[in-house]
Amino acid sequence: MEIAIKLSQFLLSLSILIILHELGHFIPAKLFKTRVEKFYLFFDIKYSLLKKKIGETEYGIGWLPLGGYVKISGMIDESMDTEQMAQEPQPWEFRSKPAWQRLIIMLGGVTVNFILAFIIYIGMAYAYGEQFIANNDLKEGVWVTNPVIEKAGIKTGDKIVSINGKPMDRFNDLAKNLYTAREVVVERNGQQQTIKFPINIINQISNSGRKHSLVELRIPFVVSEVSKSSPNNSTLKSKDIITSFNGKPVRYADEIISEFDKFKGQTVPVVVKRDNQLVATTIKFNDSAKLGVVYPNRIPLSNIEKLNLYKVNKHEYGFFESIPVGLRVGAETLIGYGENLMTIFNPKTEAYKEVGGFAAIFNIFPNSWSWEAFWNITALLSIMLGVMNLLPIPALDGGHVMFLLYEIISGRKPSDKFLEKAQLVGFVLLISLLLFANGNDIYKAIVGK
Repeated sequence: MEIAIKLSQFLLSLSILIILHELGHFIPAKLFKTRVEKFYLFFDIKYSLLKKKIGETEYGIGWLPLGGYVKISGMIDESMDTEQMAQEPQPWEFRSKPAWQRLIIMLGGVTVNFILAFIIYIGMAYAYGEQFIANNDLKEGVWVTNPVIEKAGIKTGDKIVSINGKPMDRFNDLAKNLYTAREVVVERNGQQQTIKFPINIINQISNSGRKHSLVELRIPFVVSEVSKSSPNNSTLKSKDIITSFNGKPVRYADEIISEFDKFKGQTVPVVVKRDNQLVATTIKFNDSAKLGVVYPNRIPLSNIEKLNLYKVNKHEYGFFESIPVGLRVGAETLIGYGENLMTIFNPKTEAYKEVGGFAAIFNIFPNSWSWEAFWNITALLSIMLGVMNLLPIPALDGGHVMFLLYEIISGRKPSDKFLEKAQLVGFVLLISLLLFANGNDIYKAIVGK
């Protein structure tokens, strides 16, 4: 059932992005009286699942969900229709239109991607508002949950002041900025320290096997589940909060977890908070220093409020108020993705090893249906699709735009033969990138990363 929910979200998001991207090409093509022969969701190699011709355009759904396309007459694209290109240009063809019209047609897809992302972020600000914890409210710092971050020099209890020179105002922004951190300023024991991160931090985080948890809020040790085979099934109950461990008062789970290895096979006195009462009991560790209980390293914001741990700031916005908020979030996401992309093209970062394909995108979606998560992921994917399509690679929109800009600036149009060869090179390059990205997914699945 969980896989079905993830797959449904994945296909729905992909379909929305593909259809709207292709509409971005389709609409200006029609406005400039350019013939569009096909409009397809997914690829129809050899056959289509559905198709219907309306006017001069065949609309359909292909069987291969790796993208979609519009086939515009007189345009050198992935169809490599050399027979059509060998004939005399017709007034309804793409190649017969002025360069500025062709440029608008080619930029239409990515323009829609960016507009869609910003509209989604505006809608989310209006529908859900914003919830965040101010970084200044973390008086006793963060909980470092990834060994790579700890090895880099950040310790549990540190207050993260800035990352790459950017002040960190919200706790929610810490983790995503740490992935591309080069320089981190922390406050430790009242003194600020500058920590230099290794250039390949992204790859190190991935190899740690804990890339989804870098730093967390310092929270109490809350028992969420006790297994039936646990040596503590008679002394601990779900929702117990440990407030004293081995005779010492404790506030945070990290204070207890860091001591586990010292008590292998031993019984330790504890005090737990149970139903708003303090109860003295004991816990027993097995020979592997395990308790046989489940304890989370993060808890929902709603529970954080109930436990009175941190102040959760809530901002609700009216329609017009949500517009600048959505634009800000969209701009931050766009800039952040651009920075991440730059690290991939720097071999020293080894970030290219983390490039993922369709399985990586599929795994972004949660196991349970959440419209808030769905739209947030769809907005991010829309920005990713827009940026990737702008890369100056023949066969991508950015490749076509590159040649059109050359034509507009120089006044000379590249020959059809040159464009055909460039398209072929770009197609081979794209297939190679696709194989590399999805090969990474397969490798990680095999080795368990």
